[in-house]
Amino acid sequence: MLSTNIVLATIFGLSTGELVVIFLIILLLFGGANLPKLTRSLGKSVKEFKNALKEDDTSPGQDSSSKDAPPPPEKS
Repeated sequence: MLSTNIVLATIFGLSTGELVVIFLIILLLFGGANLPKLTRSLGKSVKEFKNALKEDDTSPGQDSSSKDAPPPPEKS
């Protein structure tokens, strides 16, 4: 937990006290009952975003246009 606070303070320039105030404001705005729903939906959104980024990446040997092209017609 301490390392998370240090990382957040380093990245955003926030102290532990400021993080507590921000958390309390969020708690007042959304209420205690809605916080689990809010964090769960935020987690799902981040997970979907990461999955979309992974799907968007193509390997260097693959041509990205070959995914969108229709298959060639069969010869009869």
